[in-house]
Amino acid sequence: MVWCIVGMALERKEPLHQIVNRLDIMLPGSRPFVAPSAVIQARQRLGSGAVQRMFTQITQLWHNATPHPHWCGLTLLAIDGVFWRTSDTPENDIAFPRQTHGGNPARYPQVKMVCQMELTSHLLTAAAFGTMKNSETELAEQLIGQTGDNTLTLMDKGYYSLGLLNAWSQAGEERHWMIALRRGAQYEEVRKLGKGDHLVKLKTSPQARKKWPALGNEVTARLLTVTRKGKVCQLLTSMTDTMRYPGTEMAELYSHRWEIDLGYREIKQTMQLSRLTLRSKKPELVEQELWGGLLAYNLVRYQMIKMAGHLKGYRPNQLSFSESCGMVMRMLMTLQGASPGRIPELMHDLASMGHLVKLPTRRERAFPRVVKERPWKYPRAPKKSQSVA
Repeated sequence: MVWCIVGMALERKEPLHQIVNRLDIMLPGSRPFVAPSAVIQARQRLGSGAVQRMFTQITQLWHNATPHPHWCGLTLLAIDGVFWRTSDTPENDIAFPRQTHGGNPARYPQVKMVCQMELTSHLLTAAAFGTMKNSETELAEQLIGQTGDNTLTLMDKGYYSLGLLNAWSQAGEERHWMIALRRGAQYEEVRKLGKGDHLVKLKTSPQARKKWPALGNEVTARLLTVTRKGKVCQLLTSMTDTMRYPGTEMAELYSHRWEIDLGYREIKQTMQLSRLTLRSKKPELVEQELWGGLLAYNLVRYQMIKMAGHLKGYRPNQLSFSESCGMVMRMLMTLQGASPGRIPELMHDLASMGHLVKLPTRRERAFPRVVKERPWKYPRAPKKSQSVA
């Protein structure tokens, strides 16, 4: 049934029983075709824990097997949050309480998720999710133990918590972070390291020290001040070694944090076909569907890494994600009729088809970028044109 869960994510428009039949998945019984109710029962027997363990183990295996590009010996990671809308059923309403806006509940129950992604390959390395009552900082705490050594994790200012940041860097060797400084944050300059580069100390609150027993009275960090497009930006990081980590490159590095948002777009728009509501009607199956979606995304991404390895001078982000999804799904339907001895050959053939999914070189912009006018809540009267004398 795990292949069915993966197929759910890759074939969003197909019903479950049709996916089972196309993948030739055998369930107990002698009928050649599977009834829709039998698929639901098989999913309930499988549960969500098995899919979660499979995602965790296979993700770690693929991540370790991929030669990721490094920056100053560090693997580039990013964490960010995303919301998932579930079906409006009584069971989901109890398990995933609705978020309220101005005292009014949302139209659908929602799941809040925080993922960690390797930025050069778009491979998801860890994930945690909960209800809308859980903050993203609480969910990010669950990713500390799943983060490897010699890494740099980029975060947005929503994760600004000195307890979280200190625990992140103290959990292993060379586990660094970089985050935008929160507006109004108080700090003390220790010494100047360069132009717009300072070593600072930030005082912690009694509440933070109570929640994080290993947190001291102060946290030492490095503060970078850069100007981009006339706007001053301040970045806080744990990389205090100026000889190993040059500040000029670190400021440019933070812009790659948006890669994780591109990954979320690939899942929601390409894999889910912009259908915002998940299929599952029960909380256990909702969790199963979410873990299966992340597993399917990593499956496609890992095959893109293998295909890029057969192309000289190409990286995985230069291949089409949507075309790769189709190739992986077609391969899954091919494997059901292949003997075990032919599977390595078929997988090698899939990896050698990278030339079919190469993206064309991005053309230069013909017109300058413009900022669209902000939409107004109420219609506006057209402006009166001035008469020409």
